[in-house]
Amino acid sequence: MSKYTPFTPSNIIKLKSNSSIFSTENAIVMGILNITNDSFYDGGKYVNEDDIIAQTIKMLEEGASIIDIGAQSSRPGATLLRAEEELLKLLPIIKLLKTEIPEIIISIDTFWAKTAQECVQAGADVINDISAGEMDNTMFDTIAQLQVPYIIMHMQGTPKNMQNNPTYNNVVVEMISYFKKKITTLRAKGIEHIIIDPGFGFGKTLAHNYQILTKLEEFNQFNIPLLVGTSRKSMIYKLLDKKPKEALNGTSITNTMALQKGASILRVHDVKEAIECIKITTFAKNLG
Repeated sequence: MSKYTPFTPSNIIKLKSNSSIFSTENAIVMGILNITNDSFYDGGKYVNEDDIIAQTIKMLEEGASIIDIGAQSSRPGATLLRAEEELLKLLPIIKLLKTEIPEIIISIDTFWAKTAQECVQAGADVINDISAGEMDNTMFDTIAQLQVPYIIMHMQGTPKNMQNNPTYNNVVVEMISYFKKKITTLRAKGIEHIIIDPGFGFGKTLAHNYQILTKLEEFNQFNIPLLVGTSRKSMIYKLLDKKPKEALNGTSITNTMALQKGASILRVHDVKEAIECIKITTFAKNLG
């Protein structure tokens, strides 16, 4: 496969809110904090302040570098919330966490520019957009204005229809082309701190997901951080004929495979186990 490498390596991510930086030279963990009632795995578990604070502190103590907060489910078939509905949930949580844990790095999982803007103004540090600007054509300009780290994910379709017979001629080749165009557009707008996410489970069949995982090193050609989120997803539990709550071991296996192929950030529900994956793969890599 041909390579496309016009970008300089970038594993230092600068945060606007406090002018600090974090590095993905060594892999890090992003802990998932779902404040929804309908998430596929932990919906409804973290909807009051005490539970939210307790879970956040737990993930940070276990080693999470970033806490990713989502106000709406992106599971297959999910009905979308508007920005105003997201903000009613997100803004109080940002204020709560920044007050209780001032040093926390917060990522906001949203595809709405209005949500991104108001959350960053409220103290959020990173925007995690599963649509890479496809669902809100003002998102790129908003990120250019905000100058915060921006995660772009590949998704075929929308959460509502993405699993309705997703089809590719060559899933990896098409995704490489997709990211090439997106990164070029973002760079032209002056957006430097970009992270890419292959979007496991988003508009992909079971076979597509494992084709991507086995060729994950192809995405290193962009020389920017690579985020992988397979945590307890159907690509694991359906293959093993289990339920999401039984998919931790499978998650650790896919996380380890991803790390061996260059993943920089693991987005997970289970931080302690992901940190253990990083420690083991890093130790083994350093011996080599």
